[in-house]
Amino acid sequence: SLCLPPLTLLLFPSVKRYLKTHYNLRSNPAGILKASADSVASKLREMQAFFGLEVTGKLDEETYELMQQPRCGVPDFAKTPCLPLCLTDRIVNYTPDLKKSEVDRAFRKAFKVWSEVTPLNFTRIHSGTADIMISFGRREHGDFYPFDGPSGLLAHAFPPGPDYGGDAHFDEDELWSTDSKGYNLFLVAAHELGHSLGLEHSRDPGALMYPIYTYTGNTGFLLPDDDFQGIQALYGDHDPHPDHPKTPEKCSANLTLDAITELRGEMMIFKDRFFWRLHPQMVDAELVQIKSFWPEIPGKIDAAYEDPEKDHVLLFRGKKFWALNGYDIVEGYPKKIYELGLPRSVKAIDAAVHISDTSKTLFFVGEEYWSYDEKNQVMDKDYPRFIEEDFPGIGHRVDAAYHKNGYIYFFNGQLQFEFGVWNQRIVRVLNTNSVFLC
Repeated sequence: SLCLPPLTLLLFPSVKRYLKTHYNLRSNPAGILKASADSVASKLREMQAFFGLEVTGKLDEETYELMQQPRCGVPDFAKTPCLPLCLTDRIVNYTPDLKKSEVDRAFRKAFKVWSEVTPLNFTRIHSGTADIMISFGRREHGDFYPFDGPSGLLAHAFPPGPDYGGDAHFDEDELWSTDSKGYNLFLVAAHELGHSLGLEHSRDPGALMYPIYTYTGNTGFLLPDDDFQGIQALYGDHDPHPDHPKTPEKCSANLTLDAITELRGEMMIFKDRFFWRLHPQMVDAELVQIKSFWPEIPGKIDAAYEDPEKDHVLLFRGKKFWALNGYDIVEGYPKKIYELGLPRSVKAIDAAVHISDTSKTLFFVGEEYWSYDEKNQVMDKDYPRFIEEDFPGIGHRVDAAYHKNGYIYFFNGQLQFEFGVWNQRIVRVLNTNSVFLC
């Protein structure tokens, strides 16, 4: 696997360019090769620390892959002042990828993200110089910070100040959209305007100001808590929506789960708009947003299970469910949960678990559960039954569950119950966060 020392990195222009652009790597005088290698290693350590990677100063595979992801062109460390409270903006030119009205709407919506939570007021002007000048351009576009063609750097914005201060530039070589195709203009614009207002990049992978582009859906956007705290620190309190989504912490003592399943040996652990990917060979769990993998699926999952015989993972939200083959949605989905044989009165499933030894899947709804025969694709007779009668001690409801090595692991609030399938009793009671070895 890729793991290169600092001196070898000097042969990788793309790595040096990334560190120069985003971590202020300075060129050394010709001939001082060791100093240059040391500085590359130092900036690599900075980058690895920022993204929560193992800090080695060496170019490992995970670090190099992250460098290839599309992202904002603003450096990850930049001290910026804030702006006055009444600001003007102007769209200098428009991308041909979208209708003029769609571009106007995307930027209007992006400005609203910030005006809703601060005393800031934005006024659109159509001529002259505005506080925030918005434009689309390719490659070298007049500010000495050239774009790099499709993907890579998507956009950049300048912090408050003279000349280019506050301005936001978008790479015309990208495909801009109002949905998940190419890059969503609203999401990128909202991020860049955060820089225009003085925000730096965030280390929180759930934050709008995280430097890597992540599609998070196009409706019902609510500013994450990390961004809310940052902009409030600059401009003060003004917020009609006090509840802002927080990024879950896997080792929190109060952690609860929405759903959990395996996918070809990898654990998928769902919480709010995120899921953790936990591979047996991985040291740590990777936190990603649901919408970044499946834009078509709602940004929160009620229940999930794997059917290894079909090589499918089933994801449930409300009355609908989707089937995945690997990470691809199977054609013909979503389907309705009543098609499985559940009563139409069931509005949502709390948890699901597949028992591979019996080819049965258990669906938990409130205080009851159903047993589904996967081979014959019918619900078993004499169901529903009460959870407490058949699984004594785990409580009257189930948040999430999975089966492994003859045990069902039931999650109820902050507790996890290891339940023996054959002896029908609780073997251990653990904290929910122990699934992450916390």
